Amino acid sequence: MQPIVECVPNFSEGRRPEVIQAIRDAIAAVPGVRILDIHSDVDHNRSVITFAGAPEPVLEAAFQGIATAARLIDMEQHRGEHPRLGAADVVPFIPIRGVTMDDCVALARRLGQRVGEELGIPVYLYEAAATRPDRVNLADVRRGEYERLKEEIVTNPDRAPDFGPCRVGSAGACIIGARQPLIAFNIYLNTDDVSIAKAIARAVRHSSGGLRYVKALGVKVGGLAQVTMNLTDFRHTPLHRVVEMVRREAMRYGVTIRRSELVGLIPQQAILDAAAWYLQLDDLTPDRILENRLFGEESEMDTE
Repeated sequence: MQPIVECVPNFSEGRRPEVIQAIRDAIAAVPGVRILDIHSDVDHNRSVITFAGAPEPVLEAAFQGIATAARLIDMEQHRGEHPRLGAADVVPFIPIRGVTMDDCVALARRLGQRVGEELGIPVYLYEAAATRPDRVNLADVRRGEYERLKEEIVTNPDRAPDFGPCRVGSAGACIIGARQPLIAFNIYLNTDDVSIAKAIARAVRHSSGGLRYVKALGVKVGGLAQVTMNLTDFRHTPLHRVVEMVRREAMRYGVTIRRSELVGLIPQQAILDAAAWYLQLDDLTPDRILENRLFGEESEMDTE
């Protein structure tokens, strides 16, 4: 059975379709890689491309995507709601089948070295691939964003990259790592008051006393306040628990949830867990799903 690695690079471009297409084409041109999803957001000015395959093709596709983004995206001109350090902002490898986390760490470090040497882009390793405890958390690495990094990288030794030069060009820096599948999930409120979204994000995210394995920010997207979140371990902090906490916090301010949104893909088990909770189906398991029984797909394959 062929090993499968997933890669979910986030690019700092969500407004120019021709640029997003060029990055997509560079990734898809690598034999053995399958693109699973593309999600672009104009307000965040960001695109997430999910692809998978055997380790070596995925590594090459990630490099080609980064190289294309570096050529076409100028961080001096980039503006958007989402925090970012570079054109290819964050590039994680995720083990899916027949691959360990250590294998993904090795891929991340090989890619980081190549990006630093061949493209001259500063690279920071994060999550399981991090070389320092203070770089495990993505938010810590990205603190101050591109604008602060381009000043501090030349003056502050703590901002020295893991690979590449201690200077930032128009492509910014790249954060590369290895992690478990996460759920990128946004909740829109029925208000344009972004201060409410920020207050809810503070209550929900772990770093300010909220739910474990939840990262959250409050932003304004499409004229509505949005709580944008990453759920880094849905098995320990399930999706429905996050939604219900956002709902209860919103009630304090007299607002409600208008709609929610997935960025990229979601593991099947996360949907099953949410359905079981909301429907109170205590015995809902994958083998109770009609399609799984018909096609013999009872094994769970986590994708992002």
